[in-house]
Amino acid sequence: MDEREPVVLARLDDLDEATVVARAQDGNLDAFEYLVEAYQGRLFRLAFRMLHDRGDAEDVVQDTLVACWRKLPLLIDVQAFSGWLYRMATNRCLDSLRRRSSHAEVVQEPATLQITAEASTEPGVVGDPAREAEISCEMDGLATALLALPPEQRACWLLREIHERSYAEIAATLKVSEQTVRGRLARARAQLTGKMSQWQ
Repeated sequence: MDEREPVVLARLDDLDEATVVARAQDGNLDAFEYLVEAYQGRLFRLAFRMLHDRGDAEDVVQDTLVACWRKLPLLIDVQAFSGWLYRMATNRCLDSLRRRSSHAEVVQEPATLQITAEASTEPGVVGDPAREAEISCEMDGLATALLALPPEQRACWLLREIHERSYAEIAATLKVSEQTVRGRLARARAQLTGKMSQWQ
């Protein structure tokens, strides 16, 4: 079976995402595993930046993927899979934040925040300790600044700036108007710009 797996993945690589999603809807486990591989890292980065807790982020990703498998046959438009999946993950993040007390959030230790830095390392930086230290401090600063944003603004900023979702997709995810999304993004950008000015 291990010998066949790369062949299956190669065949799925040749298909567009909508076709893979349709196969997964029909119960094809290889197709679903392909989607999991494609999205679990992205969903974890979103959840970690929203929640700043590795365990909670892993729980959100697992819950999202389990719900995806169960509800996938109900998805009418296979072209909308990506937005649908991000919507489930984002809503689970917001639910998790609502369950926390307003004083429960704390900035994680630098070792945890390094996940963010590793995802943003610039080409050519490896081997330059001064630049690596600067980027690490900048990522710690961004993580702290993101944590200070209200959850809805944080979600808007992450979905737009990091995950490149459209205004319409973000509006559908958060169940608000596109105008509300633009307003939240403007406020989030202004606050982050102020807090990150020392690195500009």
